[in-house]
Amino acid sequence: MTVTIDLNPDMEAALVALAAEQGISLAHYVRRLVEQQVAVPPKRTLSPAERVALWLDAAKRVPETPTLSDEAMSRESIYDSRG
Repeated sequence: MTVTIDLNPDMEAALVALAAEQGISLAHYVRRLVEQQVAVPPKRTLSPAERVALWLDAAKRVPETPTLSDEAMSRESIYDSRG
């Protein structure tokens, strides 16, 4: 995402100087400042037990469907006259 901020010349010069002291660009410096202010929690991975519980819960919601007969699953039924 790109954000445009209008700064007065004195503030811009001060930020440029601070970035230069650290040997980084102004954009990188400002990004670092924002990251320090906004703590985004890292994505949490699920434990194997949690993944199993979610899978079982989702499996419960799958609709019941009738099983196919042996005839419907036979080679002749599948390929018909194509051999």
